[in-house]
Amino acid sequence: MPHDASFKILSANRQAGHNYFLLDRFEAGLVLTGTEVKAAKEGQIQLKDAYAAVLNNEAWLINAHISQYSHGNRENHVPVRNRKMLLHRKEIDKLLGQTREKGLALIPTKIYLKNGRIKCEVAVAKGKKLHDKREADRARTAEDEARAEMRRRA
Repeated sequence: MPHDASFKILSANRQAGHNYFLLDRFEAGLVLTGTEVKAAKEGQIQLKDAYAAVLNNEAWLINAHISQYSHGNRENHVPVRNRKMLLHRKEIDKLLGQTREKGLALIPTKIYLKNGRIKCEVAVAKGKKLHDKREADRARTAEDEARAEMRRRA
């Protein structure tokens, strides 16, 4: 992903890498209301329990929480609702095939602002078992210890 001036991460799902093997990533636009856009630009998004699904040949972001906009009036949005994701037909068909046949999940990994538009990065993911998580923790700990030892010796 480019890190230029027109790219700003609004929310990241850090739990995704811990709970899933992230295989393939897609960039999707989101259909949002006005107050959702304003709240999202303030970073009031939570992706912890969110996931994506293909329903009726359309991609949807489900269970993502966008807090109500502080200066919104009676037209303020509902914090948790299904939001349509904008993908190309080929991408939707590919996601549908992967989730149906292989039993993979679609997990939103981050929501970011790119050239004034709010985008969502969705990853095709396979759930980790408990022993996989333990193994990843052990590897991370060993790497941290090695890095600390190198700093100590230098």
